[in-house]
This record gives sequence, C-alpha cells and structure tokens, in this order.
Amino acid sequence: MIRANHAQRQQMSNSSFPTEFLLLPFADTRELQLLHFGLFLGIYLAALLGNGLILTAIACDHHLHIPMYFFLLNLALIDMGSISTTVPKALANSLLDTRAISYADCGTQVFFFVVFVTAEFCLLTVMAYDRYVAICKSLHYGTIMTSRAWVNMAAAAWGSGALNALVHTANTFSLPLCQGNVLDQFFCELPQILKLSCSETYLRQFGLLVVSAVLAFGCFVFLVMSYVQIFRAVLRIPSEQGRHKAFSTCLPHLAVVSLFLSTVMFSYLKPSSFSSPSLNLLLAVLYSVVPPK
Repeated sequence: MIRANHAQRQQMSNSSFPTEFLLLPFADTRELQLLHFGLFLGIYLAALLGNGLILTAIACDHHLHIPMYFFLLNLALIDMGSISTTVPKALANSLLDTRAISYADCGTQVFFFVVFVTAEFCLLTVMAYDRYVAICKSLHYGTIMTSRAWVNMAAAAWGSGALNALVHTANTFSLPLCQGNVLDQFFCELPQILKLSCSETYLRQFGLLVVSAVLAFGCFVFLVMSYVQIFRAVLRIPSEQGRHKAFSTCLPHLAVVSLFLSTVMFSYLKPSSFSSPSLNLLLAVLYSVVPPK
C-alpha cells in the first residue's frame, strides 16, 4: 500500500513537471520554416553586427566616454543579450524541424529574458533622467552626472532586472503544470507557462503582477515627469535652432520608449478575446527581436 502511494505520488510529480515544452513554430510547411529561418537569421546577425559596432566605437573612442554613450553601450549589451536569449533556439528549431525545448533551457530562457526586458526599461528611464539633467540643469550637469553616478545607475538597472527575474522565475517554475506542455509562443514566455498550471495560481499571478506593476509604474511616472520638464524647458529656448537641437536628442529616445512600452503593455494586458497565436507572435517579435535603437 505504501509503495503504491509512493509510486502514485512519484507519477504525479513527474507529470506535474514536464521534461520539455513545445514551442510555437514560425510556419507549418518546411519551405516557410526555412524562409523564416533565413529572415530571422538575417535580423539576428544584423543586430549582433550593429550592436557590436556600437560597443567597439564607444569603447575605443575616449571622446564618447560620457553618460549618454555609456548608457547606450549598456543598451547595446541588453539588446544583444535579449535577442540571443530567444532567437537562436527558434532558429535551431526551424532548421531542425522541431519544436522542443527542455525544461531547464526554458527556465534559463525565462530568467535571462526577464532580466534583459526589465533592465532595458530601467535603463531607458535612466536615459530620460540624463536628458533631463542635460537640458534642464545644464550648468550642474558635470556635478550631477559623475562617473560614479553613471555606474551606480547602470548597476541599479541591471540589479533590478536580475532581482525581478529571480522572483518571477522561481515563482513560475515552482508551480505544478498539468495542462500539457504546448506554449503558444516561439520562446518560453511567462504568461504562456502560467496557462499550463493546474493549481490555483491567482494569488501568485497577482503577486507577480503587483511586483512588476510597481516597478513599471514607478519607471513610467519618472519618464513622464522627466519629459514634461524637458519639453517645458525646450519650448522656452528662444532660438529655433536651439529647440531643434534639443528635440533631436530627445525624440529618438522617446520613440524607442513608446514602441517598447506600447508593445509590451498591449501584449501582456490585452483582453483574452483579442488573443491569437499570430498576434502574440507579432507582438513578441516587436519587443524581443526588433532592435530598440
């Protein structure tokens, strides 16, 4: 009797934690799979080359060792890490005509993807503050944005990403999963994994949502306040050339922030009635594959 109960519990445990997941393929036919492989390989190599050139230029040119380019260097590292977390496995699956990813690899993918997405959001917020100080407090820029301040801000962004990823990954992969092992995404995404849980996950999902919402809302409010002050200061500049120069340094960053926030928020907060594998795939490509610079 005891052995039977033990075997039953062992069987339930094994079924609750699958050995692998099945990812969403880019296409159903072999020809389209190879076409998507070539397309995403080109995007991946272009992202690595572009960000590699940014890293090399900033590292080698001492004139670029200023806060804006230091943060851009970190953003390039985040972009390379983010795209390298999701795309290579999808490329391998397309080339080998498979959908499988191991449980351990899925957990690793989730952890690093959350690290990079969170760090990117925090770093974009820091870059908005840098623009605010440069435009609104230009006379005190050198004393506020010291080299120690740059490093501390970048470290805070990376640290926030690591801590947020650790909490989310630990909570998600401690849940028993009994709704199959098929994920409606081309990489391991947290909401897709939570859908497979067979336990009451509402409290955990609410806790994760609160943690993420507090961090995201804090960054969002800081971004909005920074740009409100920036635009007020720019509009007070008497010369049109001065206003154009100030706007040219801020608008590209604002466009990147808007694209990143809109795709992530719509992807995670859209009603279930709007959800479909094709739409989820498109949104995921926009915020995880398309370079943010």
